[in-house]
Amino acid sequence: MTADPTSDSASEATSGSPADAVRIALAQLEVEADAVESNRRRAIEAVGRAADRGADIVCLPELFTVGYFAFDAYESAAEPLEGETFGVLADAAARHEIAVLGGSIVEDLAATSAPTPAASGLANTSALFDATGERRLVYRKHHLFGYDSAESDLLVPGEAVDVCELAGFTVGVTTCYDLRFPELYRDLVDQGATLVLVPSAWPYPRVEHWRTLSRTRAIENQCYVATINGAGSFDDATLLGRSTVYDPWGTTLASTGDEPDLVLADLDPGRVDRVRETFPALADRRR
Repeated sequence: MTADPTSDSASEATSGSPADAVRIALAQLEVEADAVESNRRRAIEAVGRAADRGADIVCLPELFTVGYFAFDAYESAAEPLEGETFGVLADAAARHEIAVLGGSIVEDLAATSAPTPAASGLANTSALFDATGERRLVYRKHHLFGYDSAESDLLVPGEAVDVCELAGFTVGVTTCYDLRFPELYRDLVDQGATLVLVPSAWPYPRVEHWRTLSRTRAIENQCYVATINGAGSFDDATLLGRSTVYDPWGTTLASTGDEPDLVLADLDPGRVDRVRETFPALADRRR
């Protein structure tokens, strides 16, 4: 399902939803290299558009402020957890009464006042805010990409794997390359995760990897998985978009192409338990 990103329409799957459905919006933003102010402005505008469409949660892509492939700009774009980007997103969440997953930013760990796993260095950090603007979850990307990428040289990996309760779901967050490491998702399921949000900056040509890994994580863990990719081109890479919501059977609920878009889907908070009861594969795990 694809919509014209210049209109007020969006890729949407909302028919036949239960009364307690939670509407999720994936903001597939155009991300410009080293254009923090304009990228941040687009993110704030997307929060408002998602709220106008009745979304309860809106999610942004990985490193949406600086652009994943703008490695030379990581240091200049770095900011603390309490910095401007997450500050304005928390304000937007409270103003629009919508939960916001702040994609991820380059975090300056030394400047962050809250305790961090490393005393210094830069991290690829996501933050989830509830509809009052309260920060509920922080996730620092665990698996740093080394193939044809400077990420593993420039950043330090995260250590904590946490979940939080939000809108009837137990929510976990992973980031992009993490999709290739299923044990991380088992850790989240062991903590009760029923919805995993995956901000990403996944490029061409690995379209089938993007689709297959994301769907597999949903199927094998019997949970909702929402993958939020960016749009746009860099010097040596083009993001493939295709932000998608998968249900606990691995069925695609809503998706889009590679242009900027807003993907909407209604999630049933009780569906994960029903699927796990109907087909109790997780109960058959041998550890």
